[in-house]
Amino acid sequence: MTVSARVSQSAFDGSRLRVILLLDLYEGAQQQFLEAYELMRKQVAAVPGHISDQLCQSIENPSQWLITSEWESAPPFLAWVNSEDHVEVVKPMHSCVRDTRSMRYSVLRETGGGRPLTEDAAPAAQVAAREGDGVARHALTFTVKPGSESKVAEILSGYDSPRAQVDENTRLRRTSLFMHGNRVVRAVEVEGDLLAALRHVARQPEVRAVEEALNPYLEQDRDLTDPESARVFFTRAALPAVHHVVADRPAPAGLRRHALYYPAREGRGTDLARLLAHQDAAAADDPAGPVYSSTVFYRDDIVVRLVDVTGDLDLDPLASLGLKGPGKAEELEALLDGAAIGVEGSLTTDRNINRLLSHADMLPVTDRTSADS
Repeated sequence: MTVSARVSQSAFDGSRLRVILLLDLYEGAQQQFLEAYELMRKQVAAVPGHISDQLCQSIENPSQWLITSEWESAPPFLAWVNSEDHVEVVKPMHSCVRDTRSMRYSVLRETGGGRPLTEDAAPAAQVAAREGDGVARHALTFTVKPGSESKVAEILSGYDSPRAQVDENTRLRRTSLFMHGNRVVRAVEVEGDLLAALRHVARQPEVRAVEEALNPYLEQDRDLTDPESARVFFTRAALPAVHHVVADRPAPAGLRRHALYYPAREGRGTDLARLLAHQDAAAADDPAGPVYSSTVFYRDDIVVRLVDVTGDLDLDPLASLGLKGPGKAEELEALLDGAAIGVEGSLTTDRNINRLLSHADMLPVTDRTSADS
């Protein structure tokens, strides 16, 4: 089996996707759950990229259920699971389910079956395994009321960090907070179980205090004491990591972390995220390049690229933006909502490339590693 030593995560390798959802139902909720599942199943079956799904019940504990689904690749699933349609269609399940756990896997090898693949799906035998680093990455994004940005930045930068060690297998590694206008992006790195870490953080008094202090300034109302309100808010705020790459060389001294914001034209978020992911994978082979590592986060038409770089971004604007190579600036121009970021016109000029770099570079609010905790 071929293993890549560089890319530890990618939703753009062309492999089929297997999604596993573990559910623990409340007592007496089985019939309601089955009705909700039937409604969801019919809607999911019509989603482009969906291949099949199965509903399974534990033979040991009837309250434990399993839903598996298969998709042509990760991007169509991510587009569905992060959509408003998905938020609405799963609502009837919330009152049935005590606990859930979702896992997503690329299909690398397969035995038997003989089912023909769709045109866009790669045979499992052609997909290379990736070398992981034991770190899960995730981000949240939300907007605050215009005019409240400085107060929000003050709240987000002034909190006490929660305990880094979650359990014997899970540890908070790093939290990075950035703002772009009234948009907030909070990226986390976790060694071990991401869900366990997020739940651990949500229970900490210092974090609860910050979340409560933020509530008056949010554009989307929420009540974190109401499970349904909290679930909807964090579902809509989720900004999944779809690609991560680290250069195959020792980490240089003096790395600086930046977040770059790329608003996509309507419906082009997947294409924009894929472009940046492929560019960063190629850039990792350049020993002289400024970008040492990159993580691309994406949902809907929001793409954020978190980069660790040597030196200043403007020393090599094209590399810093992930646009090195013939025709890449033109490709981005076709996908980027330039008006939304204040950069209109051709990206083939040095002036507009430098303007884009300046406008895309998000304001750092706080960056904390586990050593800070």
